Amino acid sequence: MTWKGFWEGIASLFENVLFKPYDWLTSIQFDSWWLANIVSWIFLTIGAVAFIYWLMKLKDFNENTESTYTFDENP
Repeated sequence: MTWKGFWEGIASLFENVLFKPYDWLTSIQFDSWWLANIVSWIFLTIGAVAFIYWLMKLKDFNENTESTYTFDENP
């Protein structure tokens, strides 16, 4: 197997398997812009929720006053 065959295999996987749902969505004629972009809105919502969760965890970490050092701080 060559590198060219490897990359063509990955391209074939995406084109013939992973993008089939998108091909199905493009074959449907939507009247609404919102409905036509539903997949984008789902990903945007998931990303926003993950970002807010991440920021809350960062806030908790910054407010934590517990020492995590493994050596004696006062020699």
